[in-house]
Amino acid sequence: MPNLPAPVTPPDRILMGPGPSDIAPRVLAAMAAPTVGHLDPYFLQVMNETQQMLRQVFRTENQLTMSVSGTGSAGMEACVVNLVEPGDRVVVCINGVFGGRMADVAARCGAEVTTIERPFGEVFTPEEVADVCKRVSPKVLGIVHAETSTGALQPLEDISRIVHDAGALLLVDCVTSLGGCPIEIDKWEIDAAYSGTQKCLSCPPGLAPVTFSERAVAAIDERTTKVASWYLDITMVRNYWSDSSRAYHHTAPINMNYGLHEALRIVLEEGLDARHARHRRNHLALRAGLEAMGVEYAVAEEQRLPMLNAVRIPEGVDDKAVRSQLLSDYGIEIGGGLGPLAGKTWRIGLMGEASTPRNVLLFLAALDACLKAQGHETSPGAGVAAANANYQIV
Repeated sequence: MPNLPAPVTPPDRILMGPGPSDIAPRVLAAMAAPTVGHLDPYFLQVMNETQQMLRQVFRTENQLTMSVSGTGSAGMEACVVNLVEPGDRVVVCINGVFGGRMADVAARCGAEVTTIERPFGEVFTPEEVADVCKRVSPKVLGIVHAETSTGALQPLEDISRIVHDAGALLLVDCVTSLGGCPIEIDKWEIDAAYSGTQKCLSCPPGLAPVTFSERAVAAIDERTTKVASWYLDITMVRNYWSDSSRAYHHTAPINMNYGLHEALRIVLEEGLDARHARHRRNHLALRAGLEAMGVEYAVAEEQRLPMLNAVRIPEGVDDKAVRSQLLSDYGIEIGGGLGPLAGKTWRIGLMGEASTPRNVLLFLAALDACLKAQGHETSPGAGVAAANANYQIV
């Protein structure tokens, strides 16, 4: 017999980091269903239903709405490479890691990229966006709605109006926000947006929901150069997602799409408003508990994401030691800081299936023990008590 590795038997974790999030058993069961061909009539039906549900979750009527084969970063790249041609003027707003990545991709497309920046954890004002649009007259302005690296939530309504008044297209990263807090594609007149399956949709990583407005589709159709990526060329991929053509482009990840289909069914069963309220409710209880333990947030209250809580590591506490103990002793995963926030913040996710009172209370009790092991004094049980009290009043 060959010397084979043991079968895959992953530990049972509670995923409370910046993603992936816990997966609903129904989603895992859907992914285990029999694989059919990527042009099988049954799978084409699944694709149609997935598009319809994505439109509801994005809150859009955009015809060109689908899932890109790849993680959220593939969604980002698909949006950028299709909207941007060499020489185009592009503005990217950077207040975290993922704004920086958008600027990098645009530059690789040959764009003339102008960036405006805010410190990690802060957001942009409409005035800052108006100023750069006046100076640059961009074709596209890219901005992150929910900055996963910092826990900051960017208001978009006023910025959308300013961008369109300048004659530009608005491109938005909503990888972490979709399914966890309001994202209104049509109401806010967002031209292109991308997300990922592994955050608040609670589906394994592997697909990137995207949506394009009629203005964005017109810009793609008016290109004078080929899209820089063959795999992500929407002018070809959209024909596979179109009922009128179904032209083969690449073999879709069949079972991943089963999973997304079921994840979207779960979102819509719960109802978007109720789902957003659940994320908010658990965020407020976690906040009450952390504050009772002397743990401060790294983002101003009015700009905090409800599904990704970025908090400052208390003075004298070892970042990696606490995260390691949470994982080894309690099976809880949280994230560390990125960029200039590395070693200074923790990122605590309450996304999708993981956004529950059970996880909030378990995490606070576990963190209490970890902080005590680090010599950080807290009133025993204060965090859990404060969270419980918050649940009773919310």
